[in-house]
Amino acid sequence: MINIMFVSLGCDKNLVDSEVMLALLQEKGYSITNVESEADVCVINTCCFIGDAKEESIENIIELGKLKETGKLKGIVVTGCLSQRYQQEIFEELPEVDAVIGTMSIESIVDAVDSVLNGNRYECFTPLTHLPSIKDKRSITGGTYMGYLKIAEGCNKRCTYCIIPYVRGDYRSVPMDEVVEQARHLVDNGIRELCLVAQETTVYGLDIYGKKCLPELIRKLSEIEELHWIRLLYCYPEEITDELIDEIRVNPKVCHYIDMPIQHSEDAVLKRMGRMTTRQEITERINSIREKIPDIVIRTTLITGFPGETEDEHEGVLEFIDEMEFGRLGAFTYSAEEGTPAAEMDAQISEEVKERYRNEIMELQQEISFDINKSQIGRVVVVDGYLYEDEMYACRSYMDAPDIDGIVFVKSNEELLSGDFINVRITDCNEYDLIGEQVDY
Repeated sequence: MINIMFVSLGCDKNLVDSEVMLALLQEKGYSITNVESEADVCVINTCCFIGDAKEESIENIIELGKLKETGKLKGIVVTGCLSQRYQQEIFEELPEVDAVIGTMSIESIVDAVDSVLNGNRYECFTPLTHLPSIKDKRSITGGTYMGYLKIAEGCNKRCTYCIIPYVRGDYRSVPMDEVVEQARHLVDNGIRELCLVAQETTVYGLDIYGKKCLPELIRKLSEIEELHWIRLLYCYPEEITDELIDEIRVNPKVCHYIDMPIQHSEDAVLKRMGRMTTRQEITERINSIREKIPDIVIRTTLITGFPGETEDEHEGVLEFIDEMEFGRLGAFTYSAEEGTPAAEMDAQISEEVKERYRNEIMELQQEISFDINKSQIGRVVVVDGYLYEDEMYACRSYMDAPDIDGIVFVKSNEELLSGDFINVRITDCNEYDLIGEQVDY
């Protein structure tokens, strides 16, 4: 039996690619292991979105390379964004690597592993115009009840800080029948919550159907009887339509939660970022969503220390956060990525200032989150797992996306399983998490 170990780094969209490659390898008869000492081949699905992610990818490759000298490991296959971005450099700079495949070459993973086991080097870089057909090819790794559904690949936006279009290509929607087929496959295998992901979900269908089709796709997914929750991630504010808002409002399977990455609030910074919106337009869109869906949770992300960002512009962001009171918010410091326009801009900000900006934003958000959490009384939550030391269940509500938002800690006299949906009365809270007890309503 040949054992393959997978290391999946980066975003949830990368995780989907890893699950597809796992399924293809298992279909060929390979065994999957999580134990380094048992692995014959290791596949590292890399990320290079920001500097820290690139460093993490390289460090993982180097560490696993040591196993080729001390263990049974015969080869290392590198996939994902790092390999796509540095096609020529991988073999030269990282001699421990035996095979490299690009972001659109995941269907060649079996050939890559076969080649490595035969003692040969391998590389494959399918053009970025290609869209891998994955359909029902998924080996679920994120639990038995929650899964990510990637509905598109690439991006047509050209934000000045972002490398994604250069390693993933232009926006290509997955045909709707393939998306629904994959969703049914996931639900048939125990998934009850689907998180819809892409570089941008809101323009789904525009390239192949001539119109934004996310509301239609949601309706088709809602017809899957055993599917309980649909969650929308990566919705650009300028692309959110009234039809989409109405679908979220009336469809009982769609969580009243929307991930809307705005990156900044001040017009001058947004313009330098290449963003296609203004503070006023973002404000109007948020207000229109909240008017129709009062209990909506809006999550956003911000970049701090973008080139040229002034103290006044930073203060403007703080004022905007205080005004908007986002339900969930994350901030990360700007990373100058080679090959992007922003990396060549004047007035680069020091790391110290970037971190100060970020810390001030998160301190303000803690206060807002605490006030929001105090207002929560009763809700339905899904069980993630059991914390034996605390004798409590870790759960999530519709307000919390997996891995990025808060936790609802629940006491229960019943034995619950991951994926169970239960009613909870909230009894306490802190800045990000809630504490409650199971009740019958």
